[in-house]
Amino acid sequence: MAKHKSSSRGEPQRLRSALLGGCFLLSMILLVVYTSYVVSFSNREFLINFCAETRPRKEKLPRNPFCDFSDRRNDYCEMEGDIRIHGNSSSILFVTSSNTNGTNIHESWQLKPHPRKGDARAMARVTEMSVKTLSPHDAPKCAIHSTVPAIVFSTGGYMGNFFHDFTDILIPIFTTSQQFNGEVQFVISEILPMWNDKYQKLLKPLTNYEIINFNQDHTVRCYPHVIVGLKFHKEMSIDPSRSPYGLSMVDFGRHVRKSFALERDTAIKLGPDQDKKPRILIIARKWTRIFANVDEIVRKAEEMGFETVVAEAKYDLAEFARIVNSCDVMLGVHGAGLTNLVFLPTNAVVIQVIPLGGLEGISWIDFGLATISMKMHYLQYMISLEESTLTEQFSRGDPVLSDQKEAYRKHGWDRMIELYFFKQGVKLDTERFSSTLIHALELLRQR
Repeated sequence: MAKHKSSSRGEPQRLRSALLGGCFLLSMILLVVYTSYVVSFSNREFLINFCAETRPRKEKLPRNPFCDFSDRRNDYCEMEGDIRIHGNSSSILFVTSSNTNGTNIHESWQLKPHPRKGDARAMARVTEMSVKTLSPHDAPKCAIHSTVPAIVFSTGGYMGNFFHDFTDILIPIFTTSQQFNGEVQFVISEILPMWNDKYQKLLKPLTNYEIINFNQDHTVRCYPHVIVGLKFHKEMSIDPSRSPYGLSMVDFGRHVRKSFALERDTAIKLGPDQDKKPRILIIARKWTRIFANVDEIVRKAEEMGFETVVAEAKYDLAEFARIVNSCDVMLGVHGAGLTNLVFLPTNAVVIQVIPLGGLEGISWIDFGLATISMKMHYLQYMISLEESTLTEQFSRGDPVLSDQKEAYRKHGWDRMIELYFFKQGVKLDTERFSSTLIHALELLRQR
């Protein structure tokens, strides 16, 4: 990846920069005053302390290396000093000559640096790595010396699923890397050229350096600071209290829009002086959880004053990002396609259609929370029994339709996931759904 200087920072970082600039200006003023008058020691001490408070503080590691296996979703190691990475042997080596800061020579930890801990199917696709402490005598020699830190992680798991690419990788690497302002190198296992190409625009502003393929790297690379693993907060979201500089999903949205050079930061505001129609994007899936009556939905939306766009997510992410960003409302059945909400402007409206299957809770966790966190409006439409295409496959008294909990108990999780996720379509009752479209229009009148 070509070297590229860029950054995407949150409001707290800009405030910190302003304060530091203020400290410099205040220092110059006091310096001038000091040349003519006596400035008391206490005043100068206040200035020093005030400016020190505005600088980012790097917390000292509890021990070095520091490995934390307590989180339910991710394991994580961090170390500072002489660290040597040998990808071909899946080893991260911390070189130390004495037992300092609680470190013992020849200690080791094993971890899989991917935030799907506990999901055996996903983690089976992730390389296990060893973090070891060694004496200089036992350590391999450095072939390449780097002066910047490295973040080591895996894109394995469910790589290629659009939702998981964002929630498991792209959002966590955004929060993990921001503290380095681009001066960090990514060392990635299980990465494929296709994946790297697809998300290059999002990765490029986060690192000024070439991405290293961990599994194919035979070189011993040496770094002064290494993080192994990504800290996961919650599905498709960021906890500002746990992220550097208080970053949030609003900051991630800015990062996405800037990375793809998207034109719109805010959705349309409807009012008496606005004659432009709001645009609604209908995510039209082709294979699973499809809208079985797209043409009817389009007609109803246009009757109610929308300009409609019907599209399915494409591999050309930049092209589809521009389509999404041009819209004010996005409508889709629960699924990975709703991940495209990250390209919407703020104050847009996301309408998630929930099919049968007891999916209300997971639908909110996956996309409802993210929508609200990005300062957009969220509407959830629960379909009725008559709006599910499963009525064409099962009688009305079957638990699949009448009692989903009993269906899960009777047929098992895998069978029900197959039915509710892969064999169910949605035929919206457009008259029933019209109240949701009215609500969306009302939200676009708000600010």
